[in-house]
Amino acid sequence: MSIFVNYYQSTGFIMVLLHPLNNQIAEPPQKFTYPFCYEPHPLCVEASKKLRRYVSTHEVLREDAQNGKMFGVLVVEKKQENENGDGKLYFLAAYSGLLAGRNDWPWFVPPVFDAQQPDGHFKQTEKVITALNTVLDVLPSEERLAIALRELRKQMSEDLQTWLFQQYRMLNAYGEQRDLLEIWHDYHSVKVRRKFPYPPGGAGDCCAPKLLQYAYQQGLKPLCMAEFWMGASPKAEVRHDGQFYPSCRGKCLPILTWMLKGLQVEENPQEKDPLMYPLGRTPMKLDIIYEDHWLMVINKPSGLLSVPGRESRLSVWSILRQHYAETEDWALAHRLDMGTSGLLVITKTRETYAFMQSQFANREVKKTYVALLEGEIQRTCGTISLPLKADPLNRPRQIVDHENGKPATTDFQVLSVKDGITRIEMYPHTGRTHQLRVHCAHQEGLGVPILGDDLYGHGGRERLFLHAHEITFRHPISREEMTLRVEVPF
Repeated sequence: MSIFVNYYQSTGFIMVLLHPLNNQIAEPPQKFTYPFCYEPHPLCVEASKKLRRYVSTHEVLREDAQNGKMFGVLVVEKKQENENGDGKLYFLAAYSGLLAGRNDWPWFVPPVFDAQQPDGHFKQTEKVITALNTVLDVLPSEERLAIALRELRKQMSEDLQTWLFQQYRMLNAYGEQRDLLEIWHDYHSVKVRRKFPYPPGGAGDCCAPKLLQYAYQQGLKPLCMAEFWMGASPKAEVRHDGQFYPSCRGKCLPILTWMLKGLQVEENPQEKDPLMYPLGRTPMKLDIIYEDHWLMVINKPSGLLSVPGRESRLSVWSILRQHYAETEDWALAHRLDMGTSGLLVITKTRETYAFMQSQFANREVKKTYVALLEGEIQRTCGTISLPLKADPLNRPRQIVDHENGKPATTDFQVLSVKDGITRIEMYPHTGRTHQLRVHCAHQEGLGVPILGDDLYGHGGRERLFLHAHEITFRHPISREEMTLRVEVPF
């Protein structure tokens, strides 16, 4: 049996990149993994266990991985063996970016392009740019030489970036090649490219592109793939050791859209959701808690969008348009995440919308949420203040950013603890996207995710256990204070 073996004389390691896998664990899937939303196949789960065991036995790798690193596995078979009915399965392993300062560790697939060579064009040009920075630090900023050197530095940086992305020649299953700039240009609209002319830094160095590239180069057939986190969570993001994650969309969506051409890929599971709106479906009825000439307050079910997204999924707004003819001036005064259930305010005139928006902006609206946490917490009550902003490379995820994030504050009170599950009430002072979910899951918050949270927790439940239980606001016409409540469904 031929396997790919390279000898690293400097380390004494034998690099075996193709790792045997027990094909009795499960039948390979009929279609390849949809990498942006998936449940890991049992073969990938087994491969990830082998990868973890390997890292745990190598001190340098283990120590760096403990700081936090994304790893990936790709289950493959040799095409010639598949044709002969041999059926032997293997897996490839990868890590994102660098591991312990290197991109060429034995046992893992190599980078698509190695920019780390000390004598290579990239590193040598970096040295020149660094030298320019040193000179500019001591020159008066308005001096003619300083102006010229800044312009030179800018041009050199742009040229180096362009050159680097052109070195990443990504394959697809048809055997076609395109570099990262071509892929970026073909995927995005002119409007997006004007704002973001280059792919994000590190594009092409994530696990999935590295795994697929090596498989294509070696004539292997990809069967299924998974990526998982090992070690501590980053300070900004929420990651859990051992948790499987989808590929990042900002860097990898254009690249993988190209690289998966020629493979039979599973459908996006989210597009098969029962709440996906098909044309001609009998209109869904909303659970109306309160209604008058100016307002409507509904109890939104978990799984229903507040407003239409990019896909033709059913939403509160699309249901309103079906049921009510005159909705031109109607608007949602605020929103709830798709997975969150509970009270949602709808205004029926522009004046009432403006008044409600004023109350939200002035933090006069009081909201109470109830959630179940997937573990116990140390405190029984308190306040969480963690500034949030969107993760530009992985929307809709939010990250904690103490320098550039928007202020976000939440009060909380533990109601009960049973069988390791904490029932909690939360009172947000601000209304940032995913605020309660991040404040619960992040290590600087409660450090325990909301049960069923597939973005910041472990998912695997029938719903997100977060419910908008109570809301208090002033009526836009009578100006009287109103408090509405709805039963918690869990």
